[in-house]
This record gives sequence, C-alpha cells and structure tokens, in this order.
Amino acid sequence: MVHSAERYAAWRDDSLREARRRPRVEPVDELELQAQWFAGAFGSVFKTTAGQEVRIVQFGVWNRESGPDFAEAAVSIDGGPAQRGCIELDPDARDWEHHGHASNPAYESVVLHVFTRRGTAEFFTRTLDHRSVPQVLLDLDTAEGEFALTPPAAKPGRCSGPLRELAPEKVREILLTAGRYRLQRKAYTLARMQEVHGTDEALYQAVASALGYKSNKLPFLLLAQRLPLSILGKHKAQIAGLLFGVSGFLNEADLRNFAPETRCYIRDVWDQWWPKRAELERLRLQSDLWSLGGQRPANHPQRRLGALVQIAEQWPKLGPIFRAGDAKRLKQFFHELADPYWSHHYTLTSKASARSLALVGETRVVDMLANIFFPLVVSEDPERWSEYVTLRAPLSNRRAEVAALRLLGDATTRAELLGVVAAQQGLLQVYEDFCLQDATDCAQCRFPEQLAKW
Repeated sequence: MVHSAERYAAWRDDSLREARRRPRVEPVDELELQAQWFAGAFGSVFKTTAGQEVRIVQFGVWNRESGPDFAEAAVSIDGGPAQRGCIELDPDARDWEHHGHASNPAYESVVLHVFTRRGTAEFFTRTLDHRSVPQVLLDLDTAEGEFALTPPAAKPGRCSGPLRELAPEKVREILLTAGRYRLQRKAYTLARMQEVHGTDEALYQAVASALGYKSNKLPFLLLAQRLPLSILGKHKAQIAGLLFGVSGFLNEADLRNFAPETRCYIRDVWDQWWPKRAELERLRLQSDLWSLGGQRPANHPQRRLGALVQIAEQWPKLGPIFRAGDAKRLKQFFHELADPYWSHHYTLTSKASARSLALVGETRVVDMLANIFFPLVVSEDPERWSEYVTLRAPLSNRRAEVAALRLLGDATTRAELLGVVAAQQGLLQVYEDFCLQDATDCAQCRFPEQLAKW
C-alpha cells in the first residue's frame, strides 16, 4: 500500500471541515489554552478589537508563578517598533477585572490582553495607572498543530546552535568569564553600599534582601534600611517586636483564634512592639508591598522575617564571619540558626510542624555565598575565585533554567552547567545582557556573531 501524504491531508481537511460545523468545544482549562498559545498554534499575527494589526515578535517566557501569564514578550502594533512587556491570556475578557489585575501593580507591564470570549457589553482592559491595553479576541478554530500541556518555559534562541557546536570546555570558559564579570558587578554594588552605610550595615541589608528572594526583596531591604543594626542594637530585647511591627504583620486580631503556642508568641512580640509603636508607626510598611502567594510555604515572608530576627540578634557573631571570609563557618552558622517558634511554623496561622524546619535552607545559603560572600572576598583576594568556581548549586532556579533553555537548548551539558554556581551566574549575565535587550526574537541579537570572535 502507498502511504500518500496528500491522501491523508485531504482526509484530514474533510474531517476538520466537518468538525467545524459542530459546536466548538473549548480547551479543557486555561492551562491548555496557554499551552496552545505558547506552542504557536494560533499563529503570530492578529487583529485587536480596535482593528489594529498585532504581531507577536517574541512569545516570551511562560510564567508558572503569580503575575502575567507570559513575561519578557515583545509585540508590534501596526508595524511599529516592538514593545517589550507581558502578555495576559484569559478565557474571558472580564477575567481581567474578576481576578483583580486592574488594581495589581504586577500587571502594569502587560502590553497585550488575549481572551477567547467577551460579554455583550464593551470591555476595556486598563492597568492601575489607567493605561489602555490592546485586546485580542482569539478565534479557537484557528488553532493548528500538536502541542504539549507542559512545554518548556522558553524556546531555544539562535545562539543555541553555535554554542552546541563549540567544545564543552569552550562553552564553560565563556560562561565562567561572564560569571566573573557578574561577580565583579555585585562586588561594586556592595562597595557602594559600604561607602554609604558602612560594612556591617551593607552586609545586613544584602542578607535581608536575599531572605526576600525574588518576590519580597524590596520590603526586606526597606526593613533593613528603616531598622538598621545601629537601632536594633540599642533594643536587643525588642528586635522581634520592632521588625514584625514595622513589617505590618502585627495587628489587633483576636488572639483567641490562634493556637496556644502562637498566642504566646504574638503576645510576647506585641508587648515588645507596643511601647515603640507610636514612635515607629511612620516607618511601617504598606501591606501591598508584600507578596504572600505563589511561593513555597518555607519561603513565606513571615517565616523569613523570623529568620531575620535571629540574624539581627546574632549579628555580633555573623558579621565577623563575613568579614573573615570563612565560607565553612558561614554555612555552619546558618545550618545551626534556629528559633523556638519559627523552626516549627510556616506562618502565624499555620499549624505547628512536628519536625524541625531549617530557618535558612541550603539553597538560600548558596545564594548568599554567590551574591554577597564571594563578591566581597574575591574583590579583596582574587585568588579566591578558584574556590568560587567549585561552588555547587543544590538546586537551579527558574530564571537560570530559562536562561539555559534560551542559550543552550537541549545541549547535553545544560544540566551540568546549571549545577555550577559560577556557570549559572554566567548564564544569567549573558541572558540579561543579550536576550533581555533584544526585542527581535534573536534576529538582531549580536551574541551569535560575538561567539565566532571568542
């Protein structure tokens, strides 16, 4: 029997025409719709509800966490220059309001709102600052091709081919060089902070920011700036009350709603905060600065704040370890760091954990080594670079994985390079310097050509 592609194509077209006469069954859920969109099943050129032509220059990165669905995208309106930003994709146009996107600062960067249906009334997509966002009503019947429900978060870039052809040691060399450049930039930032605040305050602010991870860096930095060590050192018995009070996590809720151990903890912290409340109320952080969802329970900011309390109380021990450049003692300090309450709780409302929880996990310790400790010590002693190169990453982060996908594609060395902190940092540096500066979907990116000159 002859296996004719033309015969199959004709059969397929007849089947599709018949299927389109029947009522359309929408994707089973929003995840499937996003997967189709990201796979390019609907194409890349659309019309807005206002009649403008929209071309998706870059589909960006599929965001699996809180915030807009696709970050770092680029769209062109009516042939104009590509606009970088985020794309939000909803089943219904009114989901923008129903899900609170209009009042959420995280959606200020949205440059396109895509949806598959809308009501009879006209609906406009507007951001918190009342900027109108172009809308695209997606026709589900235009979807073509196969797609996966869990495709990679990003697509390989044009540079992944040339990088794949280079010898593994050459790729490693390039990434380590970029990683060293990144280390020097971090050292420069720390040096500037030291000039302004002094060494201990600069390190304390950097550690606080690291505890905030990516979602809560700013509020943790503000806490460290508003309650520096110079102030906390004068109120050693009230550090927990001051930090929790200024954070805004203390309120006058009925303590009867809490478990007994939490009632005792909150009452003790509140008693520390109360005498200073009137004096420090003006420093209190706004509640909308905190990101409370979309993260692992162990990373909840209340728990991270419990760790910061212990760090501030024990700074006379931690500060000298940083300044001495002793990585082993630094790891040991954080391994032993504990708190009677927070070593067994995720939040103020969670049930107690039977097992003891690390206040600062290994991944966060490695993050501090990479972003604070080694930039400091290598700037003072360049020979310590060889020690930094041996630092292993217990886990990669989503940003690094996206960078590796864009730059390395499916290269067999990808996992190995992600396991080396210096190479991981190099991936992030190249990604930020080239991928995030390009809005042409690699067409005008100079990195592939630069590789040939290496």
